[in-house]
Amino acid sequence: MWRTLLFLLGLAALIVSLASPVDTIALELFSIHMLQHMLLLVVAAPLLLAGAPVRPLLRGLPLVVRRTVIRAIAGNTAFRALVHAVRRPLVAAALYVVGLYAWHVPTLYDAALDHEAVHVVEHLWFLTAALIFWSVVIDPVPFRATLPYAARIPFLLIVGAAQNTILGGLLAFSDRVYYGHYAITALARGVDPVTDQRLGGVIMWVPGDLIFLTAASFAFFLWLQSEEQAQRLRESRQR
Repeated sequence: MWRTLLFLLGLAALIVSLASPVDTIALELFSIHMLQHMLLLVVAAPLLLAGAPVRPLLRGLPLVVRRTVIRAIAGNTAFRALVHAVRRPLVAAALYVVGLYAWHVPTLYDAALDHEAVHVVEHLWFLTAALIFWSVVIDPVPFRATLPYAARIPFLLIVGAAQNTILGGLLAFSDRVYYGHYAITALARGVDPVTDQRLGGVIMWVPGDLIFLTAASFAFFLWLQSEEQAQRLRESRQR
């Protein structure tokens, strides 16, 4: 039941991000666009994975589709190798971090705002990279995370929280507007572009870091639990 609730919350976050007034206002205010990105990166993606949707979604498909299409995809060696490769911690970290910084380079960021096709690619990248990133530290049944509990803590703090702090801090303390698109649209809404950009940096920095810190704390408790179970198993074998 709780996994279903998490999955539904993840879907809700996805809908709010991409199919609500948030998506429209994001084209006019940087802060709302950052909220949209945070919903994709640190809310929707982990909740969807924590909901373990693979088995329920597969059961909902027609039997003929499962026996033909899904079985063919699952049995494809190249596909399995690709999934295995992108879920390696270093690869997942690179996809997430490089994408995070690259899409915030002013030229590329403004291109995404001015061209719908580029904007779609940006959102697809963020969601896909986030799902890959979180699959390294979340056990999306029937799959397992690719990092042990102890290693998930520094992964979340260094690859996740630290990058939010750096980029969010850069935006929050800047005295100039980085994105020409918002220099026009924010003023049209009666909002100071610098203030709008600073608010966007704060949204990335504070709520984003809180989510990563919460996830790291949860990984820490899971690590302690696994160590306790391992100790009990060792003691039972010595008796």
